[in-house]
Amino acid sequence: MTTRVAIVGGTGKLGGVIREVVEAEDGYEVSAVLSSRSDLAEMDGSDLVIDASTPAVSIDVVRAAIDRGINVLVGTSGWSSERIALVRPLVDAADVGVVFIPNFSLGSVIGSALAAAAAPFFPSIEIVEAHRETKVDSPSGTAVRTAELIAAARSEVGPVESPHVDQRARGQKVASVPIHSLRRPGVVARQETVLSGPGEALTIVHDTIDPATAYAPGIRIALAAAREATGVVVGLDSFIDIGVRTQPVRAGEPVAEDAVSGQVAGATRA
Repeated sequence: MTTRVAIVGGTGKLGGVIREVVEAEDGYEVSAVLSSRSDLAEMDGSDLVIDASTPAVSIDVVRAAIDRGINVLVGTSGWSSERIALVRPLVDAADVGVVFIPNFSLGSVIGSALAAAAAPFFPSIEIVEAHRETKVDSPSGTAVRTAELIAAARSEVGPVESPHVDQRARGQKVASVPIHSLRRPGVVARQETVLSGPGEALTIVHDTIDPATAYAPGIRIALAAAREATGVVVGLDSFIDIGVRTQPVRAGEPVAEDAVSGQVAGATRA
């Protein structure tokens, strides 16, 4: 059976990459390509909607798909946990699946997971992210997702130490983590997570060099998962076994030999 896919934002950079992946996959066909200004009724008749629009339009796309009982794969940035909470009751009531993917890059997802795994051991954590000057939202969805994972990992030890965040130059505070956004030409995407403790620092860096090749494997994973998903699912890490500790660590707690464990692949409710 062929899955008919409507891509909203299919005329943009990310949408174009997604369209190429969908067209190359067996069992899928692109049934409609919408711009961010298109009439959302054009998604009628599709089996899956992929949203690669803009942050301002994305919530309308998701609601329109939910109203039609269609599963959605959201690649648009700007979906914080607070914003996702706005549509969660609609998703549950409609018995559909909405999959939010802040970043389709496997390397980026692994970098965020590593930052979360290290987070309980460092009191000071800050994120510096850079994208091309045309990116309209900041901080990036990837940085927001990383900050939220860090906060969850530190649930037993408390929020990150972030002095003087009342000063605008100290960045935007997300889940207690200061995030600094750069928008400049010549950059595709780059994120640095700097974790600091007494006498040492750990920096986790991810660079996206070629979006088409970097995103394609993650898009294929998310595409298959979104078709069968139910409820709200957040992050590509929901479908791959990264192999890092996902449970919070109490300060001073010894790490057992079997403490390293990843997430089991599958489209489960978040």
